Amino acid sequence: MAGAPGAGGASALPPARRNLLVRVAAALVMVPLALGTAWWGGWPYTLLWGAGALAVLYEWQTLVKGPGGLGSLALWRLAGIAYAAALFAGAMLLRGDPVFGLSAIMLLFAVVWATDIAGYFVGRAIGGAKLAPRVSPGKTWAGAIGGAVAAVLAALGVAWVAGSPLLPLVGVGLVLSVASQAGDLLESAVKRRFGAKDAGFLIPGHGGVMDRIDGFWAALVVASFIGLVRGGLDAPARGLMLW
Repeated sequence: MAGAPGAGGASALPPARRNLLVRVAAALVMVPLALGTAWWGGWPYTLLWGAGALAVLYEWQTLVKGPGGLGSLALWRLAGIAYAAALFAGAMLLRGDPVFGLSAIMLLFAVVWATDIAGYFVGRAIGGAKLAPRVSPGKTWAGAIGGAVAAVLAALGVAWVAGSPLLPLVGVGLVLSVASQAGDLLESAVKRRFGAKDAGFLIPGHGGVMDRIDGFWAALVVASFIGLVRGGLDAPARGLMLW
C-alpha cells in the first residue's frame, strides 16, 4: 500500500484549509494571466475578457432557470446579457485609453484583490456582526471594513506608482471597494434566488467565472462611469486617474 499514508494525510486536511489551498493554486494561475494580458493589451487582453464575458453569459443563463413565469425568466436572461456586456465594454473602455489605461486596470485589480483578501482574513479573524446575513451569511462588518481599509492602501500604492494625486485616489479606492463588495452581494443574491451555491464550476476552489469576477464587475462598472463623466469617451481612464 505504498503511498497510502501520503494520500491519507492530504485527504485528512480540514475542508476549509483544503479549499483555501485550491483557491490559492487557482489564483497562482489566474493572477499572472490577468496581469500579463493587461500589461500587453491588444488582442490577448481582448481575447481574455471576451472569453470571460462569454463564460459569464453562459453561467448566468444556466443559473437562471426553475420556477417563475416566462416573462420573469426572460427579464432575468436579458439582465444576464447586460451583465456580460457591461463586463466586456468596461474592460475595453478603460484599457483602451493609451496613456492611463494600464494604470486604471491595475487600480481596479489592486482595489478588488485587496478588498477580497483582507475582507476574507479579517472577517475570519474577528468575526462579529454579519453584513448581510440573508444574502451572504459568511460576510461580516469587520471583514467589510478591513477590506475597505486594505483597498484604500492599495489605491494609494497604485496612485504613487502612476503619479496620480494621492488624496483623490483614496476616495476612489474607497468607492470602488464598496462597489466591489456590493457586486459580491448582488451575485450572492442572484444565486440564492435560484437556489445555487456556485454560479459554475470552471475555476477550482472558486466555482464559476461569475463567482470570481462579481466584485470586479461592479467596481469596473463604477470606475467606467466615473471615467466617462470626467474624461469622456476619449480618455475615460484619465478621468478616473487624474483629478
